[in-house]
Amino acid sequence: MQPVEIYTSPLCGFCHAAKRLLKQKGVEFTEIDVLVEPNRRSEMMDRANGRHTVPQIFIGETHVGGCDDLYELERAGKLDPLLEA
Repeated sequence: MQPVEIYTSPLCGFCHAAKRLLKQKGVEFTEIDVLVEPNRRSEMMDRANGRHTVPQIFIGETHVGGCDDLYELERAGKLDPLLEA
């Protein structure tokens, strides 16, 4: 299974929804809270091609995007293959 990293904020409903989907699928992930570690926000923006909103989700080296992007992958049947690649 590919490593999953998700940049989040505790105040973000989309972050909670993205984490909920990953947990429902039994996916372990590393959460990076940009409020607790504000210096990691610039790292996130570099990795996410300038995107500054949370969540920003990475599966392996692939930048998935945000919560809507994650759910779209799931609806299209593409999330599981990406996780298992």
